[in-house]
Amino acid sequence: MKNPIKPTLKTELFPLLLILFSLISSLYFFQSMPEQVPAHWNFKGEVDRLANASSHILMINLILIGLYLLFIFLPLIDPNKKRYEQFRKIYHIFKNIFLLFLAGIFLLTNLNAVGYNINISIYIPVAVGILFMIIGNYLGKIKMNWFMGIKTPWTLSSEEVWNKTHRLGGKLFMLSGLLIALDGFLPVNYQIPVFILAIMIILIGTIGGSYFIYKKNIKI
Repeated sequence: MKNPIKPTLKTELFPLLLILFSLISSLYFFQSMPEQVPAHWNFKGEVDRLANASSHILMINLILIGLYLLFIFLPLIDPNKKRYEQFRKIYHIFKNIFLLFLAGIFLLTNLNAVGYNINISIYIPVAVGILFMIIGNYLGKIKMNWFMGIKTPWTLSSEEVWNKTHRLGGKLFMLSGLLIALDGFLPVNYQIPVFILAIMIILIGTIGGSYFIYKKNIKI
């Protein structure tokens, strides 16, 4: 079965190198890791959960490999698989930025595990915020499909509603990403409310926006 995103050595070299880097660096860091390593941090940047070092290494790399395989194979089972050809370059960009984001987070956690003083409470919000802003920049170029994008009953019922909702969603992701990126620099008491606000902007804005766009553009 022909893959509509047309993976080639050129499109897959970067993500495969990321996975290889994650595997090699994890093995390198594992030699210096204690038996128990930090696995989760709260909004204050304090470790609130530990994990076995070998399980930690295995899990983070399985997540990275699993996500890559999902990006490769999901278009094959999408009923709208032909649409991927219309935005395959954007699809590969999304694949690369998600894998780069995870590989970066894994590197930070590995550095933290071997004793480097990494301020997780700042780096993670900044990374998430940048990811959201990059998503927002490309969101409007995604064509209708079943696996990627803003999927509501109204976007999936109309190409016009899909396109307008994704253009709106792009702006909302950019705004939310900026809020999240700045969140790590705020006093702790403000971090959770600002984060919740950023997520609600996306959820309410995209769901509500798709409904109102549908009502405005589609005659029932």
